[in-house]
Amino acid sequence: MTSVFHRSPGASLPTATGGQGVWLEDSDGKRYLDASGGAAVSTLGHGHPRVISAICDQATKMAFAHTAFFTNEPSEQLAEFLASRAPVENAKVLFCSGGSEATEAALKLARAYHLARGENTRSVFIAREQSYHGATLGALSVSGNPGRRAPYLDILSPCRFIAPCYAYRHQQPGETQEAYGKRAADTLEAEILAIGPENVAAFIAEPVVGATLGAVPAVPGYFRRISEICRKYGVLFIADEVMCGMGRTGTLFAVEQEGVCPDIITMAKGLGGGYQPIGAVMASGQVYDTVVSGSGHFEHGHTYIGHATACAAALAVQQTIETDRLLENIRTLHVSLVTLLRQALEPTGIAGDIRGRGFLVGVELVRNTETKATFPTEMKLAAKIKKAAMAEGLIVYPNGGCADGQRGDHILIAPPFIANDAELEEIASRLARAVTNVLAVAA
Repeated sequence: MTSVFHRSPGASLPTATGGQGVWLEDSDGKRYLDASGGAAVSTLGHGHPRVISAICDQATKMAFAHTAFFTNEPSEQLAEFLASRAPVENAKVLFCSGGSEATEAALKLARAYHLARGENTRSVFIAREQSYHGATLGALSVSGNPGRRAPYLDILSPCRFIAPCYAYRHQQPGETQEAYGKRAADTLEAEILAIGPENVAAFIAEPVVGATLGAVPAVPGYFRRISEICRKYGVLFIADEVMCGMGRTGTLFAVEQEGVCPDIITMAKGLGGGYQPIGAVMASGQVYDTVVSGSGHFEHGHTYIGHATACAAALAVQQTIETDRLLENIRTLHVSLVTLLRQALEPTGIAGDIRGRGFLVGVELVRNTETKATFPTEMKLAAKIKKAAMAEGLIVYPNGGCADGQRGDHILIAPPFIANDAELEEIASRLARAVTNVLAVAA
C-alpha cells in the first residue's frame, strides 16, 4: 500500500535506496545500470562528491531567497557560465524548475516579444509532428505526440504541425540528405504562408528529437534552412534542448552542431544532472531588449525560479563536466556505443535503425529491417523490453509510436557522461539479453 500518486498508478515499483556512479540500488540490494540516465537526466551519474558538496555548502549558507526581493550568487554565476558559452548573442537566462516550465516560459516570452513590437496578431505557434515539449497545457499544446495529447485535446491551445526531419522514414530513395533536408524545412515556409506570416509567433523544435522519435538528429542543412525561413518572416525560432542539450549530444548546446543561432533555447534535465530540479530559458539579447524596452518587464514567474541551491548544484554539474572534459569522452565513445549496440542486437534481427549523437542514442525496432515494418501496437514491445531489461539490472527508456504516431517502437539509450567502455559493453549485452527474452516469449 502507498499514499503516493505514482505516475503509473497500480504499478509495482522497486524502491531506489542508493546510487553510485552509473549504478542505482533498490531496497532488496539489486543493482541497476542506469543506461538512460532516468530520462536522459543523469550526466554525472549518482553520488558525485563535488555536486553534493556544492548543495550542502549552499544550503548551509542560504537555501532560498525569493527572486522578487533578491538575486543570489549561484544564479548569477550559472547564468554567466551558460551565456558565455551559448550560440546566442548577449544571452539572458531565466531559471525555472524543469523542462515543461521552460517551454511555458518560452512560449510566453515569444508572445511578449511580438506584443512589445506592436505585432499583436502573432499568436500562432508551429511545431513538428512526433515531438514532445512538456506535460503542462501550453507545452503539450505544441507537442506533436498523439498519445500524450489525446486525453486533453479539448483543453489544448491551437497549434499547427509540420512533418519532422526523420530520414529513416521520410527520405525518398535516391534523394540526398541535403535535398531531403531542404524539402522537409520548406514545409515550414508553406505553413507560415498558409497561416499568414503576420499571425505566426514562433517555431519550436528539438535539435535532436528525444523521447518521441528516439534520438533523431536532423540531416545536414535542415536547421540552417529553418533559421533562414524564420528570419525571413519574423518568426522566432525556439530550440528545445530540454533532453538533447547540456552536453548530451557532445556539445554543451545541441544546436551548436547545426551552425545556427536560435532566438530562444530551453534546457533542463542535464542542466542539474538530477541533483536538483532545475530548468532554464535563454533569450537572445534582441528578444530580451525588445521585451524590456517595450513593457519594462516580462509578466511571468514561479516561486522557485532562480532557486539558490538548485543553481549551485547545476553550476557544480556544469563546471565538473567542463573541468573533467567529459564532452570529449562522449564524442569519443559515441561510435563505440553505436558499434556495441549493433553487434549485440544484430542477432535479434529487429534493430532497424541505430541513430543519435553523443550519449543520446536510439534503437528503432522493426519486424523486418528491409521493409521497416513495425510490430503490432498491441504487442507493446518497447514496454516489455523495459520490463525485461529491469530484470537484467538495466534501465532503458522505451517508447512507442515513432513510425507514425501510433505504430513503431524504440529504445532510448542515454547513459551518464562518466560511463566507460566496460559499462557500455555491459549496456549492450544486457539489452540484447532483454530483447532476446522478450522475442522468445512472443514466439
